[in-house]
Amino acid sequence: MAGVDMTLLEDLDRRGLINQATGDGELTQHLSESRTLYCGFDPTADSLHIGSLVPLLTLKRFQAAGHKPIALVGGATGLIGDPSFKAQERSLNTPDVVAGWVDKLKSQVSQFINFDCGENSAVVANNLDWTRELNVLDFLRVVGKHFSVNNMVNKESVKQRIQREGEGISFTEFSYMLLQSMDFSELYKLHDCTLQIGGSDQWGNITGGVDLTRRQHRGKVFGLTLPLVTKADGTKFGKTESGTIWLDPKRTSPYAFYQFWLNTADADVYKFLRYFTFLSVDEIDAIETADRERAGRPEAQGILAREVTRLVHGEEGLAAAERISRALFSGDIADLSVGDLEQLRLDGLPSSVLPKDFGEQSLINLLVDVGMAPSGKPVKDALGRNAVLVNGEAVGMEANANPTAVFSGEKALSDRYFIVRLGKKKYHLFSLAG
Repeated sequence: MAGVDMTLLEDLDRRGLINQATGDGELTQHLSESRTLYCGFDPTADSLHIGSLVPLLTLKRFQAAGHKPIALVGGATGLIGDPSFKAQERSLNTPDVVAGWVDKLKSQVSQFINFDCGENSAVVANNLDWTRELNVLDFLRVVGKHFSVNNMVNKESVKQRIQREGEGISFTEFSYMLLQSMDFSELYKLHDCTLQIGGSDQWGNITGGVDLTRRQHRGKVFGLTLPLVTKADGTKFGKTESGTIWLDPKRTSPYAFYQFWLNTADADVYKFLRYFTFLSVDEIDAIETADRERAGRPEAQGILAREVTRLVHGEEGLAAAERISRALFSGDIADLSVGDLEQLRLDGLPSSVLPKDFGEQSLINLLVDVGMAPSGKPVKDALGRNAVLVNGEAVGMEANANPTAVFSGEKALSDRYFIVRLGKKKYHLFSLAG
């Protein structure tokens, strides 16, 4: 196919996105023509998280270079659970739960690859399609006979489980490698798929699929692993105090998603720009040089937050995230929409409905009762220095005796909401009773 980008692997390598590859250098020549590749995503929850972004965006990079991506959603493998480098056995989910998750993941992966661009249009596959009617005897005869248990137990991901005292590995999870290897063989047969990509923890499973495809179909296929994302300080990527950063905006709002990237450490931000954006490596190098020469806070975090939020949540999600960020930073919150306020509630901003008798209470007691301060003294002091803001307006001690005036309907955002800020960092979202 004309126009295939011959520099794709070079670009991936410059970004630090190549961990291991099979084929002893043959992959570069193999990709000089348009090829079909796949990456698998098991449904272990009703949403993917940002740990899945590297392979998702790598599929997008391959498609932009003229190749055809397949996003494989593991309706079958999700019923088993991948044991790779897991400390203990996974809990098995019911078929109905996994099926529901499969549908949601199909929708998510579809955001990142193009299904209407001619010969290299993307495909979403489900490995339950070729395992649903497969009986155990056929599976053992057709697939199992090609695998040496000796080799399987020597795979690093399995060896760690076997050697971990008191844990071990069940036959169910031990069989996962056979199922994933079967995926590669089936996709080769159905779609002439010749490359599988995945995280570095998938190397054993991927090489198993390469070998099975060769044995069953005499197919020349390849595997490529991507690095697992790590943070310079050793803490886990994609986790915050409030939990996992999900791709689903109902689980992690665009505002919280944006803030996660905005708070990236200086030691990580340029690596993350290479991993998670489509800015060229030369552009990223220029950003790093400019930040190094400029006094003050680097600009890379803001660029990273905008680029990744736009990729995952679109222009509308990015606009909302930036609007909320500006409003909370400046205190000018009059322009926040109901959707913005609901994002804040979703993100865990403390919130409560004002009691019906709030007009009979003092403002100090109201703020103490919802946990904004441990006692009345800090609130009283803040009122005295105009450091209590309600919907961006400072209120003084006189408001303590008349909270009805503070929380009146005509002052409410969207006729219902009040954001109270105590000092610089404590916020609470109040709403009028419906």
